[in-house]
Amino acid sequence: MYAIVDIAGKQFKVTQDQFVYAPLMEGEEGASVEFSNVLLVGDDKGAEVGAPTLKGAKVTGKILGHVKGDKVIVFKKKRRKGYKKRNGHRQDFTKVLIEGISK
Repeated sequence: MYAIVDIAGKQFKVTQDQFVYAPLMEGEEGASVEFSNVLLVGDDKGAEVGAPTLKGAKVTGKILGHVKGDKVIVFKKKRRKGYKKRNGHRQDFTKVLIEGISK
């Protein structure tokens, strides 16, 4: 069984026992979280689509930790002007283990 769930404005296709790197959420390590914005639930027989979300469907998970993503280098340059600017950025993520999907 799989589901498409909206977590902090981003959509993820999740299955049970899968790790998801979602945008930074509040909560401590080991805390359980519940996502009720389920857009679609499907399995081998077919899919059930919400309009826009499914009533009563939810995805449960557990926070495994807060991590940072890979560094992204931002480099700006104006040719023939002697202007160069180098900057870096690392996005914060929350690692979530999907424990269950219910309709």
